[in-house]
Amino acid sequence: MSVTKKDTTVLQNYINGVWVSSNSSQTLNVPNPATNELLTKVPVSTKEDVNEAAAAAKEAFNKWKKVPVPKRARILFKYHSLLSDNHEELARLIVQENGKAFKEAYGEVQRGIECVEFASGAPTLMMGETLSGIAEEIDSEMFRYPLGVVGGITPFNFPMMVPLWMFPLAIACGNTFVLKPSERTPILANRLAELFSEAGAPPGVLNVVHGAHDVVNGLLDHEDIAAISFVGSQPVAKYVYERAAAKGKRVQALSGAKNHHIVMPDADMDKAVQHIISSTFGSAGQRCMACSAVVVVGDNEPFVKALAKRADELIIGNGMDDEVLLTPVIRKEHREKVLGYIERGIVEGADLIRDGRKEMSDHPEGNFLGPTIFDHVTPEMTIAKDEIFAPVLSLLRARDLDEGLEYIRKSRYGNGATIYTNNAKAIRQFREEADAGMLGINVGVPATMAFFPFSGWKDSFYGDLHVNGKDGLNFYTRKKMITSRFEA
Repeated sequence: MSVTKKDTTVLQNYINGVWVSSNSSQTLNVPNPATNELLTKVPVSTKEDVNEAAAAAKEAFNKWKKVPVPKRARILFKYHSLLSDNHEELARLIVQENGKAFKEAYGEVQRGIECVEFASGAPTLMMGETLSGIAEEIDSEMFRYPLGVVGGITPFNFPMMVPLWMFPLAIACGNTFVLKPSERTPILANRLAELFSEAGAPPGVLNVVHGAHDVVNGLLDHEDIAAISFVGSQPVAKYVYERAAAKGKRVQALSGAKNHHIVMPDADMDKAVQHIISSTFGSAGQRCMACSAVVVVGDNEPFVKALAKRADELIIGNGMDDEVLLTPVIRKEHREKVLGYIERGIVEGADLIRDGRKEMSDHPEGNFLGPTIFDHVTPEMTIAKDEIFAPVLSLLRARDLDEGLEYIRKSRYGNGATIYTNNAKAIRQFREEADAGMLGINVGVPATMAFFPFSGWKDSFYGDLHVNGKDGLNFYTRKKMITSRFEA
């Protein structure tokens, strides 16, 4: 289902293997962020829609949990093949509804495919453990079992990768799934469901319900939904965690970030600039692993000037245009919020050395904001503390590595951090003392692969078990212990 800018049909929900209209007549527009031309409309579905999807998933679970694990894996292998065959189409859909550059969208599709690769190893992942002779004539065994129906709530910034963090592994483990994609980027979710059905997934195993608050609350409150996986902003993540956990559900809620990159005096400055520019301004800064604060250690004015110069050279525009790196933010309303942060930074005394507002008039049709850089930012400033989720970078000055690490410790967030240096002592100190869950050494975006957990700390995560890797496996399964006596 490739939706073009002329197709303004209201999207349908996918329930029990059938495309169905929402019970609600209310819709939201889905514009292309680069042009604000209407792509489609998305229904603001109701709790009744959630109830229908949950009922279908519950009924499907009774059969799906009994399907042999290798057979589940074969469906995922087929799904992997279909995603690979449609790689370019999926990337184009991401550019169309999210706005990011095609190269980045193509990479996002690849990261999603890698999640399916990991889930396809279900026969190995689902293995239990045994120990013979825990006592005289007694053995002990551990088996993994699925939870039941799982709900997933995903954000706009990675409309392919994040859903594929969730439902392939959950379903490989024997669960069934109800997905609530972002109402800002709903088109790709329907295409993912189509391809999953084509891969051989039975009706009801994967369901998609579009909407907003009512759908979220419907998933959090539904008595037949055993677990919730969420990715989004910090306030909503905290809300999701508290409300779902209060209902006795297992919850993983990935939250906001403020990722610090420390530039040491011995760093390769050209490469540091290159990595920071890409990390900060790629995807218009709308990713939870983006660099949003650079800690400049020592007196390093050449680095600061080189960073500003490289920002001046960035090509801004539609993500489908070659060589474009900086693309629009998701909505005009979000840009207005970001403009408020820029004004706040000026009022609080930061030095605006690169004002991205000047590019707005060059691209009046879309939600564009040029690269924006503040220097001499201090930790107590609002722009140093809040997740802005935009192409806005704060430069903080530090006397030494100890002070830079203190900036990271003071942040309420703990998703990622990076250091640029070739000094082994500094690297080890950073590794041991940086208060974040995903660290980079001369790496701009230290996001993990699908076989490792996405390990946010502090207010960047609510829950106990992260997405992906062994954490993801443990999140989507429960263990049954069997103790056996074999008497002569």
